[in-house]
Amino acid sequence: MVSNKYCIIMAGGVGSRFWPVSRNAHPKQFLDILGTGRSFLQATVDRFSKIIPVENILIVSAKQYEGLIAEQVPEIPKENVLLENHKRNTAPCIAYATYKLFKKAPDATVVVSPADHLILNEDIFLETIETAMEYAATSDSLITLGIKPTRPETQYGYIQANKAKAEVIKGHACYQVKTFTEKPDAEMAKVLFSSGEFLWNSGIFVWNIKTIKKELEAHLPDIAASFSDIAEHYYTEKEQEMVDKIYEACMAISIDYGVMEKTDKCRVFEASFGWSDLGTWESIYAQGDKDKAGNLVNTSKVLLEGVKDSIIVSAEKDKLMVVKGLKNFIVITTDDVLLICPRDEKQIKALAADLKLNKLGEYM
Repeated sequence: MVSNKYCIIMAGGVGSRFWPVSRNAHPKQFLDILGTGRSFLQATVDRFSKIIPVENILIVSAKQYEGLIAEQVPEIPKENVLLENHKRNTAPCIAYATYKLFKKAPDATVVVSPADHLILNEDIFLETIETAMEYAATSDSLITLGIKPTRPETQYGYIQANKAKAEVIKGHACYQVKTFTEKPDAEMAKVLFSSGEFLWNSGIFVWNIKTIKKELEAHLPDIAASFSDIAEHYYTEKEQEMVDKIYEACMAISIDYGVMEKTDKCRVFEASFGWSDLGTWESIYAQGDKDKAGNLVNTSKVLLEGVKDSIIVSAEKDKLMVVKGLKNFIVITTDDVLLICPRDEKQIKALAADLKLNKLGEYM
């Protein structure tokens, strides 16, 4: 039986906050940072392929990662790997996949997901996705998954749900969206958390392709027209050439800002399945297993003395790491970089930026 369920996986980021393990040439979505034996991208494909045929999974990424994608997920058909020659944020990425898919499957229902999320309860996650897809198939709603917050988190965006207008769909609360809020500071995060109205913005979307196409045309007409105008070239040898030209001129804008914050079709499914976007070493620390001293250790050869609440990572399996007398530090070693700094995610991002200023961009 032919399935009308499709998945679009966004896998184009560089993961600079996971430096020095995540690098421009081999970013975090292609890494097994959690030590599971599968990269984030592989785990994401594994997860969605349980409810969506693998031939219906599309991956959008940067041109330079074409080889990594083919190596890590060879089961994905080549025509389903969409390549961008410039970083333009999520709206152009989604528009490209939407218009290409529309040519092949105009009745498709689609889930859109980043490639690098942690899902702890996969069964609940997949049931939530299936329920949302079933709802979206016959609805003109653009659905986003909102995660029920467990703490006043500053690293996530928030969605304000209209709790006065709730719809229950197979046990899942679905709300109209009042507002989107960017990552808050600590005080604002406490206010949002305590209000009971706000959910974490997961960046996972569900919709039918006709609805998202219509909303792209309404709110991002230039981007929509660009990808619509080359419809005849999708699934042909000319596709990449035409797409490259579009990306050269295309503005960079997120789907949240470009469409979701403007449309009146937006709905949020409240969800709780153990989720993290794993955007920083700190998020890895929060989710990972720690030793008795509170250390997250991801290396087999290590000697720690008087080390507490620290992150110890080696990308080299045969290197012995000896660390003494540190508290709340990050110690990471790769084949060409040694990082030792306080466990402060802002410092990691700043250090990566400093490489360019000091003409050390080859280590990015």
